Amino acid sequence: MTDQTPLKVWLERDGALLRLRLARPKANIVDAAMIAALRAAFAAHRDRAGLLAAILDAEGPHFSFGASVEEHLPETCAQMLSGLHAMVIEMLEWPAPILVAVRGQCLGGGLELAMAGSQIFVAQEAKLGQPEIQLAVFAPAASCLLPARVGQGRAEDLLFSGRSIDAAEAVRIGLATAMAADPEAAALEYFDKYFATRSAAALAVAVSAARGSHLPEVKRRLAEVERLYVERTIKTRDANEGLNAFIAKRAPKWEHC
Repeated sequence: MTDQTPLKVWLERDGALLRLRLARPKANIVDAAMIAALRAAFAAHRDRAGLLAAILDAEGPHFSFGASVEEHLPETCAQMLSGLHAMVIEMLEWPAPILVAVRGQCLGGGLELAMAGSQIFVAQEAKLGQPEIQLAVFAPAASCLLPARVGQGRAEDLLFSGRSIDAAEAVRIGLATAMAADPEAAALEYFDKYFATRSAAALAVAVSAARGSHLPEVKRRLAEVERLYVERTIKTRDANEGLNAFIAKRAPKWEHC
């Protein structure tokens, strides 16, 4: 195993399975360093012969509290979103399924990261949500990824309310594949049952085929919502108030502008 702060990376199953583990518990914030480490790991193993899948999980009680709020501030948000969205695209273009195991809180940018994978396995106590609206901003990547997973109406419910849902609801609406006492073991079991005896070449083609129309649309929409965030959202008074109030641990005061 190779330790890479903030990410641990290793291979299992005779090199057929890439393991990635967020390694900044308990929050596992998806900040610039985490994004860079994930992008580097996926790029380094993209062309590995015989690689059938990856499993992404996290150290500690929580998968991720989300993206760095500080990096959402006006001076850094454009760079942060560019890196995050590049990572999402690279994960969707990665030539093997990415299984995600979630424990505890999986919020904001953490849920966007999970949704860039294929199947999501959730612990019974897991909570998933896009709380950005509570800070008077919105979730760009989730706005593109969530409707395809759960439908437009349910996506709008989660994006507009900012509420979190439990594991049972996540499975019921199709956001997660299965609920398990041990989601990492469930992901490994899924790999062993469905991928271990498959052809890596066939899986790569199947991944490309399944995302043939979805991926170009996600790319188009990511560029669109990124501009919307940088050119409109972050220039509002309330967005700056919400972000700064969160950092200062105080209640925000909205002026609706």
